[in-house]
Formats: sequence, structure tokens, C-alpha cells
Amino acid sequence: MKLILSRKGFDTSAGGVPNPILPDGRLLALPIPDARATAAYEDITQQGEPLGPLVADLTRGKIAPSARAHLDPDLRADQRPRAPGWRPLFGQMGAAQSHLRNQGVGPGDLFLFFGLFRDVERVDGRWRFVSASRPRHVLWGWLQVADILALGDHLPVGFEWAHDHPHCQHLGTPRNMLYIASPRLTSDGRDVGLPGAGIFSRYATRHRLTAPNAETVSAWELPAWFQPRKGQPPLTYHADPRRWRRCSDRVALQAVARGQEFVLDGEQYPEAIPWARELIAGAVDVGHDATGDEGAG
Repeated sequence: MKLILSRKGFDTSAGGVPNPILPDGRLLALPIPDARATAAYEDITQQGEPLGPLVADLTRGKIAPSARAHLDPDLRADQRPRAPGWRPLFGQMGAAQSHLRNQGVGPGDLFLFFGLFRDVERVDGRWRFVSASRPRHVLWGWLQVADILALGDHLPVGFEWAHDHPHCQHLGTPRNMLYIASPRLTSDGRDVGLPGAGIFSRYATRHRLTAPNAETVSAWELPAWFQPRKGQPPLTYHADPRRWRRCSDRVALQAVARGQEFVLDGEQYPEAIPWARELIAGAVDVGHDATGDEGAG
């Protein structure tokens, strides 16, 4: 099984601002703007919070509530109306998809989605970033792959429920793929009692990638086992040994500033999947499953 750290949501280039951490700790990963998408920000609700006013406030009006939103990965049923048979899914295309293909990412592999986040507050009826808070990279969701669907000129029979997904508005584009979520998280073919996709509903320090007091958001602090081992492939895009520095039971990583999909081979790093599974189990204990129901497990 492979573990993929996948950068998704608003950042300083796509959307122009970080994703918000609400005062009650809720993590809201904002979909990036996409003029060809079928859903507008005002059509989407995350964890009970309508995105239209939130996006307009945080971007100071640069993105209107009526602007179209690239809702991808799409992990929760309760974000907008759904066609019968809907399942969580994630799309990728272009160079990033080529990287996933070259790394052999396929059924059974596990995406952990991360993005740039910052604390927000509501003042005089409007949302704004907390001036004293600093942005940081935070894990916010997951998806284990059950099937991979190559999108050609037409949506295949049986997948009509996916017609509203942003990548289905680009039919005929080369290297355009959908990753369909597994209904349940599995390990070695065994159901481990967790949803196959979902979100980390609230911020916790265990979800943070950026090191405490780091000068840049790309200065990460990870479990020590992430450090490359002799003769074993490192986290992709991070082969330069100068990016890694051991710090007691942790490892410091200067993560690359660009790039979307960072792949780690779980067979070479056997600690990876149990670590991810523990994060997911903690999220399910206190949050929601991918279908939007309470108390999944």
C-alpha cells in the first residue's frame, strides 16, 4: 500500500488566502475557483457553514459567493445535493496524474489531503484572519482508492452519479482520472472498521505538518520513520538528503514549495499506514464519516 500526501484547497496562489480554522476548531478546506465547475460557493456547505459568505469575506470580495468552485476532493455527501449512488471521489489530471501513474498509485492506496490553514474570527458580522495567527500546513482528509476511472469523451455507464464532479466538466482531456473511494478502509484486504474516505473535522496538533514556530509553512516536523533509509525510495520530490534533519524522535523536512502529490511506499516504510490509520480513527471517534452521519465507526 502506498501513502500519498496530497496538497489540496486554497493557498496563496489558488484562491489567494489560506483555508480557515474556525473559532471552534472546525477545519474548512475551501475548493479552489474553477469557472467550468457546476457548483458555486453559495451552493456548498461544509460542517454546517455556508461557503459563499466565508469565501467573500476572507478574500475581501475578490471571490464572490456566486463564483464557481472546484469541489475536489469531494469527501462528504452533505456538502451539496447528490445524485443517487454518489460516492466520495477525487480527480487528478496533467503532470500530477502522470506522477501518480508513474508511482503505480492504484486500488488500495491511501491519500491524506493537506492544505494551508490559518485561524479566523468573526468581527462585526464578517470573517477575517486572526492577526496574531500564522498559516501552517495541516492534514484535513483522507481517501482510500477502490477504483480508478479514466475519463474519455463520455462518462462510462454506471458512473452517471459523478456527472457534477469538476473533472467530468473536462471530458476528452488527456490524463484525466477519477479516484473512487473505498466504502470502508481496508488493510491487506481486511476491513479495519473505518470509513474509506472522510475529513478531520477539527484541528488537532497531530494533524499539523508545519513545525511549531517554523519560519516558513514548508518547514515540516514528521515522525522520525519518514526519514529516508539507505536503499529505500524516499517520499517523492524529497530525495535530496539536505532536506532532512533528525531531531530526537522526530525528523525535520524542508518540503518542496510546489507539487501536489508526494508518494511514500508503505512496504518500504511499514510505519506509514498504521500512522495514517491512527489519525483516521481519531477523526472518526470525534467527528463524522464520509456520508455525513454522526458516530461512524
